[in-house]
Amino acid sequence: MRYDRIKLLLQAEFKSLEDAKIILLGVGGVGSFCLDCLYRSGVKNITIVDFDNYDETNQNRQMWSELHEHENKVESLQKHYPEIEIINVRIDEKWVSDFDFDAYDLVLDAIDDIKAKLALAQKCHKKLISSFGSAKRLDPTKILVGDIWKSYGDKFGSKIRYELRKRGFKKKYKVIFSSEEAVVKEKGSFMAVTASFGLTMCAETVKEIRKIKKV
Repeated sequence: MRYDRIKLLLQAEFKSLEDAKIILLGVGGVGSFCLDCLYRSGVKNITIVDFDNYDETNQNRQMWSELHEHENKVESLQKHYPEIEIINVRIDEKWVSDFDFDAYDLVLDAIDDIKAKLALAQKCHKKLISSFGSAKRLDPTKILVGDIWKSYGDKFGSKIRYELRKRGFKKKYKVIFSSEEAVVKEKGSFMAVTASFGLTMCAETVKEIRKIKKV
């Protein structure tokens, strides 16, 4: 059967994955692999949020992009993962402020907009898993997981920490980051890294689900 192998690992805890309700913000190079991993692991109650269309430059790192060039991302992904819910909207600071996250067990942040990421941290830190920069790097073995204040080696993350301090934010939440220094200044992307960020986010999500939904 489809989930026999993961059931061997999780045993009775597999039901916690089936019962979990997740919202994933951003389904690009990181988010699309996180989505695929969650879905194949038995997490089906997933809402994905994005506004973008696929273009040719996405095809080096984004799941299914080569099949749906110029098509809407969330609508295209729903064809491959029919049980998910989709929201086709640009994720910005106002949307985060207005949206009700209470129904979800976990909020997964795979977006690039700094103001939206800051708003998510302030609103959802208790159930947030956030991805920092996955671009400009070549070594997936340098990917780490830790709380926001222990992350390092990432200028994008450094800016987020700085802005959170300015806002008086002192809470902790989980982030995925790379300790590898950027290889280039431009926003080049290598699928081995971006996909590994997404798979790490999936693994951390499964870990958190098992904590909050003990069978």
